[in-house]
Amino acid sequence: MTILVRYIKHINSRRGIRITTMLLLANVISASTAFAQENMENENTKTEERSYLKLPRVQVISIKDTKMDRQYKLYIKLPEGYSENNAIQYPVIYFTDAMWHVEILSGSAEYIVEEAVLVGISWQKDINENLKKDVGAHASRFRDYSTKKSSNPEHQAKYQFGQAGNHLTFIRNDVIKYIENNYRADPGSRTYFGYSLGGEFGAYMLLTQPDTFKNYILGSPSLKGDIAYLSELDAALKHKDLNANVFISYGALEKELGKHAEKFITLLKTRNDERLFLKHVVIEGSHQTAFPMTAVRSMYWLSDLIKE
Repeated sequence: MTILVRYIKHINSRRGIRITTMLLLANVISASTAFAQENMENENTKTEERSYLKLPRVQVISIKDTKMDRQYKLYIKLPEGYSENNAIQYPVIYFTDAMWHVEILSGSAEYIVEEAVLVGISWQKDINENLKKDVGAHASRFRDYSTKKSSNPEHQAKYQFGQAGNHLTFIRNDVIKYIENNYRADPGSRTYFGYSLGGEFGAYMLLTQPDTFKNYILGSPSLKGDIAYLSELDAALKHKDLNANVFISYGALEKELGKHAEKFITLLKTRNDERLFLKHVVIEGSHQTAFPMTAVRSMYWLSDLIKE
């Protein structure tokens, strides 16, 4: 009996060694496989450079605001057949907030307007780094698109509101001149597209320098607190006739903004300008969700004007 017990213990001992050995071997193989896979992934990462999709035919050039000594970029998209006929002059669609709007306007214009040059105007590129970190790359839009200063001294010092006049000078003297000197752009067929604060900026341009553009697209213009100022501005700078086509829209859910937009529409209508043609559209959605349809609907509107 004692010999049998010893034999069984001996067998179990050897069996345990084999099991332990097999477990260790399995762990080694598993670790080796994981290590090999990791190395393969690292190798793939090393050999494949990360790249980003670029919009076709969109050129990006640097441009300087010569009056204010500020740096911007233009996103310029030429129509597909631009190089085929040197005799053609093209309508130009200028738009602010270029980084936010270039994709949807590029796609919409490509299919709806077709034969037009697109020019997106960026935010200031050499803006104060601390302000950029705190607010974002779009910080300059609060300064460039707003019509009047803030009553809050702290906010005014930070954002420098109310420099729409300077930005308009930049667009007239630097941006438009550059485009019309370097591309076959039709001076009589300029369009401006602006949304939100960009719409406010467009309203300011329409009343102060209406000949800057022939067509104005003002999507959900942020006109809270601006109507009285714009009314005074209009009275002080009274132009005999506003010769422009104006598209104004806002989202059905934008109750407060809609009221201000309606007041601005009334301001324009009471002028009784014979050459001012106004298109007013209420689009389903909020301030955010109304934007895509604003782009599409306004391009349809613009397409009909260009074809006339």
